[in-house]
Amino acid sequence: MPVSLVILAAGLGSRMNSDLPKVLHTLAGAPLLAHAMRAGAALGPERVVVVTGHGADQVASTARSENPDVLIAHQAGQLGTAHAVAQARTALDGFSGDVVVLYGDTPFVCVETLEAMREARARHAVVVLGFEAADPGRYGRLMMSGEQLERIVEFNDASAEERLITLCNSGVVCADSTTLFDLIDNVGNDNAKGEYYLTDIVALARKRGLSAGVVTCPESETLGINTRTELAAAEGAFQARARVEALETGVTLTAPETVFFALDTVIGRDAVIEPNVVFGPGVTIESGARIRAFCHLEGCHVSRGAVVGPYARLRPGAELAEDTRVGNFVEIKNAILDEGAKVNHLSYIGDAHVGERANVGAGTITCNYDGVMKHHTEIGARAFIGSDTMLVAPVRVGADAMTGSGSVITADVPDGALALARARQDNKSGLALRLMERLRAIKARKG
Repeated sequence: MPVSLVILAAGLGSRMNSDLPKVLHTLAGAPLLAHAMRAGAALGPERVVVVTGHGADQVASTARSENPDVLIAHQAGQLGTAHAVAQARTALDGFSGDVVVLYGDTPFVCVETLEAMREARARHAVVVLGFEAADPGRYGRLMMSGEQLERIVEFNDASAEERLITLCNSGVVCADSTTLFDLIDNVGNDNAKGEYYLTDIVALARKRGLSAGVVTCPESETLGINTRTELAAAEGAFQARARVEALETGVTLTAPETVFFALDTVIGRDAVIEPNVVFGPGVTIESGARIRAFCHLEGCHVSRGAVVGPYARLRPGAELAEDTRVGNFVEIKNAILDEGAKVNHLSYIGDAHVGERANVGAGTITCNYDGVMKHHTEIGARAFIGSDTMLVAPVRVGADAMTGSGSVITADVPDGALALARARQDNKSGLALRLMERLRAIKARKG
């Protein structure tokens, strides 16, 4: 049976104390909303609907960057979760299949859990995701009768006896589209908050003789983010899990607690990650590569046998081929290094292509920006760039060519040529001594 997603992302998130919509706060380098969308995407949904509210334009833009085909529904007033889901009705018009309701501030629900809910739908009209809470607190309670879920009681409406129940509601629901919206049409707001609760569809379904069931998951999957403290705890939980997964898949982490991953970090087996490495979004490290200590990487690809760092920075568009070397205090941005190329010390390579086995000396800079536009630098195979060379783009240094140390290269260098672009040295005999004596005398008079 086909499935669609409705992701609720309309909340203000006042306890975050932020101008940014809650679902756009980042976890592992990605907005909370992206985590929920990616978990649901693993189900292969026919349609994905994100319900916006506070900061609607920002939220919609983020949703579209994650999935260009996403459908946007808007909840003008915050009248409860049932009201929020109801806003997706138009976007799902003509859809026949199951709908899974997720939350943009709940990032850890696993695809295996969602698949279990889909399977349970073969036995129940409505399926709810529940968990056993160590401290039930203010969660809604799941009222069971054998294997049947009879109703969900919100904390504010629960009796003292009902509050003793530890089986709690995550808010995630799966139901047939027609059934879901039919039940929502009958939800009222006669409760402590005066809101239209999605949870009320369970009791309504049971009154109609429809079956309702529960799939349970670890409490850690249901963690919702409402405060910055909870966001920090979620970051810690994500990183701990990501480190374990990396180690279990054959990655060497010499100091795991100091390495930080993004949501989409991919690292091949037998790669070595040294201490204090930070991966931003969009990084792929192939098997056998080594990332040395204190590196920061984002939006880049590092091939087998490459060595990066220590203290290197790879920015978006950096593409390192096999057996390349990027050393200490080197920054690479939007540049390709072909096989065996070396940039070992104190250099900036931006908007460039460095040919195979080329060697870029210490202090080299590709001067790629004129204040308005970026320009490209081409360094040919086996070229040797002398230390402290300024390559003023657009410029090409040919294959097997060389530049003299301290040169400012403003014109193309032919293949095999040596380019010298610096002023001729002129030694003034004795001038250094006379100059220092004069300066010391001036200082003495001032003293």
